Amino acid sequence: MINCLATVEANPTTRTQGAMRVLVIEDDEDLRHAVATDLSAAGLEVDEAGDIAQAHRALESAEYHCAVFDRMLPDGDAITYVHRRRQQGWAVPVLFLTARDQLADRLAGFEHGGDDYLVKPFAVGEMTARVMALCRRAGAARPSVLRHADLELDSARREVRRAGVLLSLTSKEFAILEYLMARPDQAVPRAELIEHCWGADADPMSNVVDVVVLRLRRKLREPNLIHTVRGLGYRLVDPNRAVQ
Repeated sequence: MINCLATVEANPTTRTQGAMRVLVIEDDEDLRHAVATDLSAAGLEVDEAGDIAQAHRALESAEYHCAVFDRMLPDGDAITYVHRRRQQGWAVPVLFLTARDQLADRLAGFEHGGDDYLVKPFAVGEMTARVMALCRRAGAARPSVLRHADLELDSARREVRRAGVLLSLTSKEFAILEYLMARPDQAVPRAELIEHCWGADADPMSNVVDVVVLRLRRKLREPNLIHTVRGLGYRLVDPNRAVQ
């Protein structure tokens, strides 16, 4: 079944467990639906977005195995967005669809974080085969469950447990914890957390990260797992071996 972005945001729990999930970003509605229909027929869960802003909201609220980006969108060139996300550690495979067929354009797509590049017009069947290959690669390479001490975070189910107890986190709390758990024992700057969890346009001097981390610490309970690195940011530690 093909789901629009509004459906994803309103009811994300209706997904088929274990299915590969793809986001298609294309401003041509007819082409977007044709691509989504073929991917859905291949057994993939498909969401749609018409511009970068919609795509960003979807990528921040759900876990995807692949993103299919048209390059030129109403609010910008997708390679700029993908390049910025790659610098933040984002690892979702990306297939660019574009009418730009020059070698320089194709190279730019790869250099800015694309994993594959397909020039329009294209055979939808070939596009689907390429997306399936990227999904399989993502599923094999990326663990969906992160563990640290007695903490467990399931990215696919959007669930966090401590000592087996299910915790209720907001989307920002989940995003910060997931980012820290992917970098255990590393000092992560506040500005990096703001850019990753709120976007590049957020104010790097804001104390919003400190407020969310304070709430997160309370929900995680003692012993404390998130330590403050004075003058920098935060570090996720193992209380059984950490030195404050």
